[in-house]
Amino acid sequence: MSRQFISQLGDRDEVNEVYIASEKQLRPNRNGDLYLQLRLTDKTGVVNAMMWNAKESVYNSFENGDFVDVTGKSQVYNGNMQVILSHIDRAKPGSVDDSAFSHIGADQLEDMSRQVAAMIRAMDDFHLKNLGECFLMDDEFQRKFTSAPAGIKNHHAYPGGLLQHVLGLMQLAAKVACHYPALNRDILIMGAFLHDIGKIDELTYDRALGYSDSGQLVGHLVQGVSILDKKIEEAEQLANERFPEDLAIQLRHLIVSHHGKMEFGSPKVPMTLEAVALHYLDDMDAKLFTFEQLMREDVNTDSNWTVYHPALGRKLFKTV
Repeated sequence: MSRQFISQLGDRDEVNEVYIASEKQLRPNRNGDLYLQLRLTDKTGVVNAMMWNAKESVYNSFENGDFVDVTGKSQVYNGNMQVILSHIDRAKPGSVDDSAFSHIGADQLEDMSRQVAAMIRAMDDFHLKNLGECFLMDDEFQRKFTSAPAGIKNHHAYPGGLLQHVLGLMQLAAKVACHYPALNRDILIMGAFLHDIGKIDELTYDRALGYSDSGQLVGHLVQGVSILDKKIEEAEQLANERFPEDLAIQLRHLIVSHHGKMEFGSPKVPMTLEAVALHYLDDMDAKLFTFEQLMREDVNTDSNWTVYHPALGRKLFKTV
């Protein structure tokens, strides 16, 4: 029997498959009866799931991040797919096909890592190249950087997604810098590399995606600046000379301003050419990824239009 991937679920399909469980909650309804709410994940997507009249024993039978064996029925509710469960239990050891949960293969991750390293080592600025080398030589940083997602619900929300997003942004930065000579190419490329480095500590990504305590309390912008400052100290030791303070300030600014607006979490708005470019490139990459995913996973399979998305304030036309 072929696997039931989340992206293939249709309205009123019988569901009998293994997924990863996350964000489980046991909640009371209006009558005080308990129901289980969670998210199910595989490499093709995420779906919300519910079990009515659930007991604490069911809630305690698995943990977030576990592979779970579920039985139920899928249905479209308010334009989104969900699964109503009749059974859920921790999957038996050895019964899980790991390939069903890997968005990016090991070979692809290694190739993307090589491309990031090549772009850093191709920079002309000695100080930026030396700084980049300190990141590349750090095995623990590299392990986290190649494993982390770029988010837990939105764009590139899967292990390896951060690396994929950063490489794509670095490549976009290189192209845009060629078109706008006033931009400092090396600073923009390094900003693309650095902008989300705090996510390696903000997020948790051992199968189930979530936020670390420090991520909730501090956030990846502040965490990113902290990581950068430690690497600048290492770069100074490696080069046996001071890292230019004006350059360090520009790099910090790229990290703290890349969300673009204070209401979006940036303590500062972009105030350099490179910061403006980085914000718009990052926003474009995230939005295009998200829109494409919404089109691909849309439950209106017989229509050229997606369902209405309240968060976007629009439907999307599924161009061929």
